[in-house]
Amino acid sequence: MTNPWVRVQPLDAGQFARMKRRAIFDCYKWDPQVGDVCVIARHPLVITREAWAEVTRLAEALAVETLAAEAELVTRPDLHGALGLPFSVRHALRDAAKVGATRGAARLIRFDFHFTSDGWRISEANCDVPGGLNEASGFPALIAEHYSWAAPVGDPGTAYVRALAAHAGPNGTTAFVHATAYSDDQQMMLFVARKLEAEGVRTHLASPDHLRWNGDAASLSAAWWKGPLDLIVRFFPAEWMGGLPKASGWQRLFAGGATAVSNPGTAILAQSKRFPLIWDALRTPLPTWRALLPETRDARNAPWAMSDEWVVKPALGRVGESIGIRGVVDAKDMRQISRSVRWAPGAWVAQRRFDLLPIEVAGVRIFPCLGVYTLDTRVIGAYGRLAPVPLIDSRAADAAVLAA
Repeated sequence: MTNPWVRVQPLDAGQFARMKRRAIFDCYKWDPQVGDVCVIARHPLVITREAWAEVTRLAEALAVETLAAEAELVTRPDLHGALGLPFSVRHALRDAAKVGATRGAARLIRFDFHFTSDGWRISEANCDVPGGLNEASGFPALIAEHYSWAAPVGDPGTAYVRALAAHAGPNGTTAFVHATAYSDDQQMMLFVARKLEAEGVRTHLASPDHLRWNGDAASLSAAWWKGPLDLIVRFFPAEWMGGLPKASGWQRLFAGGATAVSNPGTAILAQSKRFPLIWDALRTPLPTWRALLPETRDARNAPWAMSDEWVVKPALGRVGESIGIRGVVDAKDMRQISRSVRWAPGAWVAQRRFDLLPIEVAGVRIFPCLGVYTLDTRVIGAYGRLAPVPLIDSRAADAAVLAA
């Protein structure tokens, strides 16, 4: 396979200092460091135009398959138990099978692509609450002026906002419902909300327990504003919803809601890493998923504890948390992961490990991940993650993606 990455040189210290400052203030990147590690890349991830065209085709095929599988799974509560979902979420999903799923709008997914010795592979699909829009939209504009021979692959934030504005309608009101205790969640919500306000839509940043439902219609009940909503943008993970107050009516984000939600709670069905375990029970064909996702098994049916050829992952893990890779993850952390798998094997999967190919920048070897966003079934852009080891977690640096 032809290497898809174009060699680049990083920004010098002065250029990077200016970019970092603008990233914080212009792109709401308030957390540019994790511990002692800077998580803003000093250079873009540059992909060839031919490779980008290929990835676009694959991501759009994945989006079509994912949304079709989700629609089928809503009607198949007999399969939900195999997905490792909390009981409260499975109960809400059963209601969706009975009364219909809550109306979705502007369906956003991020597929994480990796270039391997066998070509393109994906590690997961972020179907539930995909993040990174402030970096994916903001960083290319900051860095492209230093790499004039390349161009951004899209502006996912703007494309998403335009879709939200169309759903909210003129002078509509939108609630950005998120985990308010997390600054990295709030920074993306604020970035998107400010862009949506520029489109003439009223926005409110809120916690999910500020929601109220009158029948199938949603409203906001907060100290600063009370009233009906035309749209809900959800950035609160579906698996956390069972801990919300009953008054919030959180189940309506899954079932029976007429107020459109981006993304509805049913998106958790394909978010689970155990999704491949039920493929053979579905009528929906999934040829692109089957071609790109490594072999996936129940953790009890793979020799991950003894072989370097397997990776173990939590079914509902995010940002690379608790992924077990022998020889990459610290031995102490690997022991803790192993204990967790033994205690609750139904909440984990094992995946065959792929050979992720590194790139070299200024003499340093790094491992890239290309997060490709689809809106409904159309690719709207991407952002990069760069790590010093073949594990993309919270310490990986966010990078602008350019094509040349």
